[in-house]
Amino acid sequence: LLKLIKDGTISVKIAKGLLKEMIQTGKTAAQLVEEKGLKQITDEGAIKQVVEEVLKENPDAVQKYKEGQTKVIGFLVGQVMRKTKGKANPQLVNKLLRQLLEQV
Repeated sequence: LLKLIKDGTISVKIAKGLLKEMIQTGKTAAQLVEEKGLKQITDEGAIKQVVEEVLKENPDAVQKYKEGQTKVIGFLVGQVMRKTKGKANPQLVNKLLRQLLEQV
């Protein structure tokens, strides 16, 4: 389980859910990740596409960021995570959001 987190295959949030299931089923973390399709999305292009969608759908949040309200990043990260069902790599989402917001 720790190896899957460390190598970026799954997030800590996904790992927490897996631990209980591992105990109940006796299956390995790798087996459950494969069976349930829980691999974290680390493809920068795929995440960038979702980030761009979220920015287009939330012009008010983009404006607030431009006005210096950087806390809105948390809201935008949440929107990306919702669209990817929690599978996007949060660090990569944060990085891409900041990059794209600086370009707007």
